[in-house]
Amino acid sequence: MSAKTFSEILTNTVEELACPESYKDLYHEHSDGVPLPSGEVLQKIIDLTRGIIFPGYYGQSSINKNTLKYHLGVDIEQLYQLLVTQIQAGLSFSNFEEGTAVFAAYSQTTINTEMRRMAEDRAEKFIGKLPELRRILATDVVAAFNGDPAAKNYGEIISCYPVIKELTIYRIAHELWNLEVPLIPRMLTEMAHSETGIDIHPGATIGEYFTIDHGTGVVIGETCIIGRNVKLYQGVTLGAKSFPLDADGNPIKGIPRHPILEDDVIVYSNASILGRITIGKGATIGGNIWVTQDVPAGTSITQKR
Repeated sequence: MSAKTFSEILTNTVEELACPESYKDLYHEHSDGVPLPSGEVLQKIIDLTRGIIFPGYYGQSSINKNTLKYHLGVDIEQLYQLLVTQIQAGLSFSNFEEGTAVFAAYSQTTINTEMRRMAEDRAEKFIGKLPELRRILATDVVAAFNGDPAAKNYGEIISCYPVIKELTIYRIAHELWNLEVPLIPRMLTEMAHSETGIDIHPGATIGEYFTIDHGTGVVIGETCIIGRNVKLYQGVTLGAKSFPLDADGNPIKGIPRHPILEDDVIVYSNASILGRITIGKGATIGGNIWVTQDVPAGTSITQKR
């Protein structure tokens, strides 16, 4: 029996991959007005926002005080236009995927117009948040600098430290999450995860003066609430325990399931803090331990010898 030719293998492979059963739930059929957000454009949004928040360190390196206002105007205008297109894509895709009946009686043109209006509104609100984003990220820079005796200056923190690269994207994504922009916040934080090794869900709430030393392997879940002046080390997990199930055996989503860390908490490397528990103000959690119960304020938890 002769071996199959490449042409036969190609034909059979295409037939199998084109079978609807093989790509069920894995296929997005493009429809006019229902695009997917673009990872390439989202990277441009990240780059522009970094340049706006940290001028001279990112973006236009030749910027100076005389040209700052001009460059900010140009960059913010471009950022707004990119945000509108991507937010519209996220809104349109989400509406299409969920089969929302709200627009069922309208033409695709009318739907696209309404999605555009919604995207413009959210983009405008995000642009208005940029001064606050810069203010809170400045506190994160201070926290990273004060928390690392090896750091020589703020410029080193802004240029080199993965925590600032991660937090910039996380805080962008969190604002979009609060504006109920679908899909894009998760795409942004997964891009940050790939860049830094730090995995922060955009739904998590993180206060001022937050830092992560080294950072690799840190995981912060969706419903985490983190207070001011909190410091984590590498490998820390702020996660959930096993999920409660509904009557059909499916995980119940949308419930608080991750830890609360109050102000001034320190968590050392490779600690796992799981479930909706509270780590009290000023507590210290030692490395390589598993915490599933509340920790009172001011307590130090370490491994037993």
